[in-house]
Amino acid sequence: MQSPNQPNTVDSPDYDIEPVLLNLGPQHPSTHGVFRIRTLLDGEEVVDVEPVFGYLHRGSSKLAEERSYTQVITLTDRLDYLSGMTNNLAYVRAVEALAGVEVPERAQYLRVMTAELMRIASHLMAMGFLINDLGAWVTPLMHMFREREKVLDLFEMICGARITFSYMRIGGVSHDLPPGFDAAVNGFLDDFEERVAEYEKLLLENEILVSRMKGIAQLTGERAIECSVTGPNLRASGVNFDLRKQAPYEVYDRMNFDVPVTQNGDNWDRMWVRLQEMKESAKMVRQCMADLPDGITRTEADFFIRPPVGEVYSAIEATKGELGFYLVSDGTIAPYRCGIRAPSFINLTVLRELCIGWKLADLIVNFGTLDINVGEVDR
Repeated sequence: MQSPNQPNTVDSPDYDIEPVLLNLGPQHPSTHGVFRIRTLLDGEEVVDVEPVFGYLHRGSSKLAEERSYTQVITLTDRLDYLSGMTNNLAYVRAVEALAGVEVPERAQYLRVMTAELMRIASHLMAMGFLINDLGAWVTPLMHMFREREKVLDLFEMICGARITFSYMRIGGVSHDLPPGFDAAVNGFLDDFEERVAEYEKLLLENEILVSRMKGIAQLTGERAIECSVTGPNLRASGVNFDLRKQAPYEVYDRMNFDVPVTQNGDNWDRMWVRLQEMKESAKMVRQCMADLPDGITRTEADFFIRPPVGEVYSAIEATKGELGFYLVSDGTIAPYRCGIRAPSFINLTVLRELCIGWKLADLIVNFGTLDINVGEVDR
């Protein structure tokens, strides 16, 4: 028994503490789908990260090689299933380049309009789930779901679908605008501008978000380029690269819009870029509706189109970055080869270095700001 006159001290032996391996996912809601992250932890500090996927694999590229060029459109909806319109667009543009099919001007405007509405819907989900990951349980996400549902209402008016649209066609689009669409889209945009201002006040002035995101998981522009990162994640690192500006397609060269770019490359900047991009997309939708020309919405092409023997790579600025399709034709009704450059997959190359040295709680946020969709990662 220790004497009351002796100091109350205990000699602590030196322990060799081994890192703990934590499997985060694939069922965890913060993995944004069936995605698994093998995380090595020293206490709360992340020592190493290994992304693991394969739980959703459907073999989209190989399936495409067993279908006609037109039938492949339905497969693209199911890649990034939050951005079906832009998936459709990237694919049909590749087929059109391979087969030499011209697209009517009215259809080009409709393509840009729907692609930008899709960007708004996708970024809303990116923001909503990110705030959810930060601990603001459900309410902000439901607010952003509300606006996304209005975008899906517009898509339902156009083509009858809300998720898997298959709206784009080789040579144009499947449907023209229905009666009443002008009023519906303008009503949505009027309301959305007020909502974006509300989101900015809710998010940008929130001290919890600032402390959890500013200066966290910085990615330099040089490193982003080395890792082939594209989209909002690249522009948040100070690299002004957007295919809608650098290599305009459809009628983007007629659109008046800015490309939001920041310099810090941290979690905060990746969120801010997406918030600003939604406002620019809304501007472009208004321009498309104001300048929409008369005319047909589709160039007639054979259902079983047979592009000449050759190959092509065609890319667009999709919601998450550069989405490209590499097609090889052997002169038959189906692609001989179909390769997909999926931005969600490529952008994951920086996940490991964004997380090492930060805490487990930071890992969830770092991962969320990359905004991946597992349907596009695990094709």
